[in-house]
Amino acid sequence: MENPSKIIEDDIEYSLGDFDGNRVLYDFDKISIYLNAKGKLLFGDQFRIYDEDKDIIHKLCYYFIKDQKNCQKYDIDPRKGILLSGPVGCGKTTLMTLLRHIIPTNRPYDIIPCRNVIFSFNHLGFKTVEDYGNTKSFCFDDLGIEPMGRFYGKDLNVMGEVLLSRYELFIQSKQRIKTHATTNLDADELEEHYGHRVRSRMRKLFNIIDFDESAGDKRK
Repeated sequence: MENPSKIIEDDIEYSLGDFDGNRVLYDFDKISIYLNAKGKLLFGDQFRIYDEDKDIIHKLCYYFIKDQKNCQKYDIDPRKGILLSGPVGCGKTTLMTLLRHIIPTNRPYDIIPCRNVIFSFNHLGFKTVEDYGNTKSFCFDDLGIEPMGRFYGKDLNVMGEVLLSRYELFIQSKQRIKTHATTNLDADELEEHYGHRVRSRMRKLFNIIDFDESAGDKRK
């Protein structure tokens, strides 16, 4: 049996904790070492984990490793997806790109900028809504700041329709196919952009994890 507590990157083996033959006993110091190394591979040598982000990273780790005790403590439902919210440049997309690697056996999700969904709709029409309402897992990046879609002269709140489709998929599938997203907007702004019906569905689709409003722009 392979040891699920070990991950190999660039011929270097990283440990995430100890495997007792049935389950992994995760060690967050070891997870941090792995995430730092994987981050440098993905984003370059300038990548680092910031001390002020450790609470957010711990919550995301609890979610991805399905730590039931800590998920319950922080009101995180492992059956739902993640909506990671915070100011521009605080590292939301980076973390959602990075954290999906800590459990290699988990079903991966594609990270799709919402503006790309709109561009696709403008070209292909409602086939785009069908394509992103399928059984794959997605993380929609920069939710809520995308423009309206337009196809043959008709405007559509495309991401609103996609989210409704993803909600139907979520409640109908036995596997609870997940949807993730990142956003710069708060709950009121999302409701203003998508309407009450979509906002209501989002509550059932997502665990909301927020960066502090004072989180700095790491791209500077």
